[in-house]
Amino acid sequence: MACLRKKKQCIQGVSVFDFELVLSNSTNPSLQLLKNRIVYCCFLSEAMKNLRFLGQFLVVFLISNTQIAFQAVEAFTGTYGINYGRIADNIPSPDEVVTLLRAAKIKNVRIYDADHSVLKAFSGTGLEIVVGLPNGFLKDMSSDADHAMNWVKENVQSFLPDTHIRGIAVGNEVLGGNDSELWGALLGAVKNIYNAVKKLQLDELVEITTAHSYAVFSNSYPPSSCIFTDSVVQYMKPLLQFFSQIGSPFCLNTYPFLAYMSNTETIDINYALFQTTEEIYDPKSDLHYDNMLDAQIDAAYAALEDAGFKKMEIIVTETGWASHGDDKEAAATVNNARTYNYNLRKRLAKKKGTPFRPKNVLKAYVFAVFNENSKPGPTSERNFGLFKADGSIAYDIGFHGLSSADSSLLSVKAMQSQGLSGSYSIAFTISASVLLLFWS
Repeated sequence: MACLRKKKQCIQGVSVFDFELVLSNSTNPSLQLLKNRIVYCCFLSEAMKNLRFLGQFLVVFLISNTQIAFQAVEAFTGTYGINYGRIADNIPSPDEVVTLLRAAKIKNVRIYDADHSVLKAFSGTGLEIVVGLPNGFLKDMSSDADHAMNWVKENVQSFLPDTHIRGIAVGNEVLGGNDSELWGALLGAVKNIYNAVKKLQLDELVEITTAHSYAVFSNSYPPSSCIFTDSVVQYMKPLLQFFSQIGSPFCLNTYPFLAYMSNTETIDINYALFQTTEEIYDPKSDLHYDNMLDAQIDAAYAALEDAGFKKMEIIVTETGWASHGDDKEAAATVNNARTYNYNLRKRLAKKKGTPFRPKNVLKAYVFAVFNENSKPGPTSERNFGLFKADGSIAYDIGFHGLSSADSSLLSVKAMQSQGLSGSYSIAFTISASVLLLFWS
C-alpha cells in the first residue's frame, strides 16, 4: 500500500510543492520508480532557483568586467618590458612568441611597426603592446593629416579593444640620426598621429611617443653637465613642449654596452654591468653612482631640466647587452650579457628611481626577444636576444625557452580567438556547464 503526502513550503516568496512518497509494506518496482521521479522533480525545482541566482550573478559579473575593459590603461604596467624585433627569417611565429612571453610573465612589449599578424596574435592575450610608425612614413604623415588618420584607423583602432595597443612610437631615433630631412618632419607627424588618436577618442588609452638615442646629448659626463646638442635642440624643444602638453614621457634608448665599447680604457666594465665597483661621484649634484645605466638616465634628466622640462618622466625604451660580437667587440660575451640582463631585472624589481630623480620609478624595455640574423652592421647587432631563433634561451636569467613554455597557453589563446577575454571565457564556460548539467 502506498500514499502520497503533500507539504507546502514558501521559499523566498515562491510556493514550492514537495511531494513525499510514503511506502508501506511495498517493494513494488513501479512505486520505487515513481518515488525516484518525484524526488528528481524536487531537485530540478531547487536547481531552477539556484540557476536563476547564477544567471543574475553572471550578468552583474559581465557588465562590471565590460566597464573595466574600456577604462583608460597606463602605457606601461610594472617596470619590465621587452622589444620584439623581427629582422630575421628564422624566428618563431607571433603565436609562439605570445606563448613565450606569457610563460616568462613579460607583459609590456614594443614592436617597430604595426604588423597585422602580430597584432592578431596578441589579441585577447592581455599583453600590452606599443606599435611603431616606421621612419619611412614620417614625411607622409607630417604633410597629410588624412593619411595619419587612415593609418591609425587601420593599424590601431581596428584591433582595439581585443589587442591591448597602449602606445604609438612615431619614428625611432630620428633626431641625431643620419637623415636630417626627417628631423623637421618628426613633430608634424607626431601631431597628426596624436590628433587622429584624439579625434577617434583613443587619447586616454593610446600614448604617443618617440624614442631618442644617446646621440642627442653632449657633455654627458658627469651626468649633471649633460645638455642637448646644438644641432638638435631647435627640433627637440618644440617636440618636448608638445609632449609636455599631452603628458607623454621622454623615451630613451641607452646602452652601457656601447658606452663601454667606445671607451674600454677608462670605463670599468663592472660599472657597466651593475657589478660591485668604485662609485662615480658627480661634484655638481653631489650624487654618487654605482652603475652606468643610472648615470646615463640622470644625464638625460639633466638635459631635460636644462631645456626647461624638469617634470618630464624618462622611460628606457631600449637597453641590453650583446652575447656575441666581432673581434673588436670583446665585451660581447654570453657571460657579460647574462650578467647585465640578470642585474637589470634585479634593478627594475626594486621599483626605485635614480639618484637624481629618486621618486621616478625606473621602467625599461630590454632589447630584445630574439637574436635577429638579418640585421646589418657588426656581429653584435645580431646577438642582443634573450632567446635564440629556435625559442631556446640564449643564456639563463630566469626565463624558460619555448619548448618549456606552458602549452596550455595556446589552448587559452584558441579559446579567446573569438574575441573573448579570459574572464569572459571563464564566465561563459561556467554558465554553459551548469546549463548542460541541467538539461542532460
